[in-house]
Amino acid sequence: MSFADKTLTCRDCGQEFVWTAGEQEFYASRGLQNPPGRCTTCRAERRSQRDSGGGAYSSGPRQMFSATCSNCGKE
Repeated sequence: MSFADKTLTCRDCGQEFVWTAGEQEFYASRGLQNPPGRCTTCRAERRSQRDSGGGAYSSGPRQMFSATCSNCGKE
């Protein structure tokens, strides 16, 4: 399969970026079918937010509740 550079628009910042033929080949080798929706800068920013605990789980540790086993009655 032959790949050619494509110009895409970032969904976060709206800037155009080039999705190179090499990147397309990498995506295809991993079985990924959709092109990236974010430019390299926004992808790196999103990844750093995710890795630093940002996003959906940033409200702190999860509150735990005790449960009683319905078979044996132990907590």
